[in-house]
Amino acid sequence: MLTFNYRYFLLALIVFFVEVLIALFVHDSIIRPYGGDYLVVILIYAAVRTFIKGSPWKIASGVLLFTCALEVLQYYQIVDRLGLSGNQLAKTVIGYGFSWWDILAYALGVVTILMLEKLFNQQPHPRL
Repeated sequence: MLTFNYRYFLLALIVFFVEVLIALFVHDSIIRPYGGDYLVVILIYAAVRTFIKGSPWKIASGVLLFTCALEVLQYYQIVDRLGLSGNQLAKTVIGYGFSWWDILAYALGVVTILMLEKLFNQQPHPRL
């Protein structure tokens, strides 16, 4: 069901702002690669929930599948295959290297989402 949720919109904006700050100013080997992947799952989830009212479990699962699919495409060097290897924006948005640690960061992001949803909504959610 389509809707507009200001709470999720605000969350998406805040996380997007944090992601931009990380991309611009953090050049380490932990926060930028793994913190960014952890937060991007929360960003995508909040962006989807801004416009779609649905089960947190289903939406979070879809976000996890989407991010894992992108990670698999990175394994197959999708940026190079699309002829975008010289495009820094494409390399940043799509990603450029497969890592099991990235998938773990995505999964931890989804677990965080579901825990926060349960905490703030205090409603039982159906199992997958």
